[in-house]
Amino acid sequence: MTMHAAIDVFIEQLQTQRRASRHTVSNYRRDLLHWLAYCQKRHIADWSQILAADVRAYVAECHRSGLSGKSIQRHLSAIRTFYAYLLEHQQATLNPAQHVKAPKTPRKLPKTLDVDQVTGLLEAGVDSALEQRDLAMFELFYSSGLRLSELAALDIHDIDYADGTVRVRHGKGNKSRIVPVGQPARTALWQWQALRQTWLGGTATQTALFISRQGRRLSGRAIELRLTHWCKKKGLPTPVHPHMLRHSCASHLLEGSQDLRAVQEFLGHSHISTTQIYTHLDFQHLARVYDDAHPRAKKTPSRKT
Repeated sequence: MTMHAAIDVFIEQLQTQRRASRHTVSNYRRDLLHWLAYCQKRHIADWSQILAADVRAYVAECHRSGLSGKSIQRHLSAIRTFYAYLLEHQQATLNPAQHVKAPKTPRKLPKTLDVDQVTGLLEAGVDSALEQRDLAMFELFYSSGLRLSELAALDIHDIDYADGTVRVRHGKGNKSRIVPVGQPARTALWQWQALRQTWLGGTATQTALFISRQGRRLSGRAIELRLTHWCKKKGLPTPVHPHMLRHSCASHLLEGSQDLRAVQEFLGHSHISTTQIYTHLDFQHLARVYDDAHPRAKKTPSRKT
């Protein structure tokens, strides 16, 4: 079997046996073909010939070409998984990428809105059924700290108005969780539910919580475009992307509670290290308060002559 054919068989297994998502399959195929091109350029004729030194040289080349540490880590993950498959099928004797690490990339702090900006965004008023739907989406987004994909996947029965909760059935890693929904979001959702029925027409079987005027489930991209349109129309000067609402929710919740574990569970993070990035945002808030309030924060000692 040629090196290219081995990749094709592995990708087919990802699709048929492991039921990997289309996005995962696309990434693996692209990254492995990039790795194959590198190997062929160096006249490597068989996957079993590759050593850890070859993988480290590949990582170095990727780094020189400008790939971020995160992207290189994704490449390495694809190579490791591919070699696990080769080992399983006796097409290799070792996994050369097993202990190779990607260069670290400085972690960027997520952009957030302050409380006044969120209030201005959500209390700008609505003038149509379309905007009532959008308001319900954005209120729920911020209230429950959802991911964009989670919001788009919600069905009408996922909202429990009696308990004031939403069930996230399709979280990251296919994990589910139940999180609170604030009163303003519940009110906006209740008002949207009444309008939603008029958009269904003959598609009474549609279960999606947020639908288009044609009665179809809104995609993540459609929600993103509606948020951009909303911000422009409502005069918000700061460009807002969907995850800014999730990040803002997390930052404000941590700022008010100081309970990192609770925020981790609320956001659906597998590792607390992911949640800890919001402690840096909280410290930035503390630093701003200090600079504005402490009587000697901005004073420099006078120089004696």
